[in-house]
Amino acid sequence: MAATAAARPTHVGKACAYITRENGDLLVFEGPGHDGLQVPKGTIENGERPREALFREVVEESGLGTIASTTHLVTDVWTRRQSKRYVRHFYHATVYEAPDEWTHVVTGEGDESGETFEFRWVDPTDDHDFALDLDDYLHALPSGTPVTETIPAEA
Repeated sequence: MAATAAARPTHVGKACAYITRENGDLLVFEGPGHDGLQVPKGTIENGERPREALFREVVEESGLGTIASTTHLVTDVWTRRQSKRYVRHFYHATVYEAPDEWTHVVTGEGDESGETFEFRWVDPTDDHDFALDLDDYLHALPSGTPVTETIPAEA
């Protein structure tokens, strides 16, 4: 029997950023109502490409305006609830410089706008509790990634 429209799962596109600095540390944040560490990520808007969403989300969620390079790592389909699936596009991005820790108020028009996120760097090879299975592809990160070129977040 064919599935009805109501029974079909919804697919939501997400762009997820594994941002590292020169020593290989990973940028993470904790925010209100989250059950573990997160990385900058967000929903891909209509007409937006995953890489464009990545740059937008990094600026909105972290305040970082420039990243040094980006590489697509993997795209998967992750099921959170039976009726909702996320098409997650994971990217590795590097930065030249960023503070060891900072607080940023989320900008943009999403549900998290106005919330405060506290950012810090962690060793991605250590054992950490991540929310939403966001650590699924940490093993794909190179260690000690050299910084090569600057790509403005507006690109």
